[in-house]
Amino acid sequence: MSIVAFPGPSTPPADPAAGAATGSPIAVAVERFLESVQAATTRTGYAETLTQLTTVAGPTHTVAALTPEQYAAVMDRWTTAAAATWNRHLSALVSFTTWAQRQDLLATNPARRLERRKPARRGDRAIPAARLDKLFTDPKHALRERVLWRLLYDTAARAEEILSLNIEDLDLEFRRARVVSKGGGIEYVHWATATARLLPRLLAGRTAGPVFLADRRAPTSGPRAPARGDICPITKRGRLSYPRAEYLFKTASADLDPHRQGWTLHQLRHSALQHLAQAGRTAPELQAKSRHQHLASLGRYVRLGEETSARITAEADPAQRRRPR
Repeated sequence: MSIVAFPGPSTPPADPAAGAATGSPIAVAVERFLESVQAATTRTGYAETLTQLTTVAGPTHTVAALTPEQYAAVMDRWTTAAAATWNRHLSALVSFTTWAQRQDLLATNPARRLERRKPARRGDRAIPAARLDKLFTDPKHALRERVLWRLLYDTAARAEEILSLNIEDLDLEFRRARVVSKGGGIEYVHWATATARLLPRLLAGRTAGPVFLADRRAPTSGPRAPARGDICPITKRGRLSYPRAEYLFKTASADLDPHRQGWTLHQLRHSALQHLAQAGRTAPELQAKSRHQHLASLGRYVRLGEETSARITAEADPAQRRRPR
């Protein structure tokens, strides 16, 4: 008597997409994450941090297996850096982690043991106008840097906004540029005569692509290859990155900084607003220039620091022979 075997209920095959997700290599996940970041300067900053993560864990290491110890090893590279630098790289790791969790690539939070650092507050972050003028006019600095520094000061814009500019965003006739603000809105920033005289020299006939270009041609493949919109169609050079621009400014300004540390690009925005406040501009006027949503946000910019203190002290000096009228 033969026994006929009937097939029982079979186990459904595993979802290949789910299997691929849980076993996604870090190198692949990082590339996908960076492609999802729209702001070019943010993408470049994140890439530096995540390249370190890929190096520490290994490009084939799965995202699901990332540990707090590996995240700590990544941050060890910046353990002696300034608090702002530490926080910037930590933010990149946290952003990647949040994205990976949304994609079901990661079930835990390897960044949970890392903490943001409290930056030391300096009493007066504004750069004296006379020292800025030396930076802006010194021919030993490259034209690109002098245009960038003047443009940041003239517009009082955020560095990310200016570095993200394309030539198509410029309105040279009315001395303004269209920027994507911090909240994602479209706004205009305006510059003065000195910038207007230098900009055409920097553009050199180019009509499209990034305003500020890197020194070298952009790689055409690999993890450091930029998006097509971040490449000049004529020179094939990529967009100047925030870390590189910041490094060049700090290096160039170190000799003029009394602390010999050099200044940050954000201090150009701070200086512009504080100098306008010292010149008697009202809070609503400063708000129009800075494009802050709330007047209360201007408080840290309009503190009339060291220069005002020195002027008031000199004017009130009882030993002076000629009294101000």
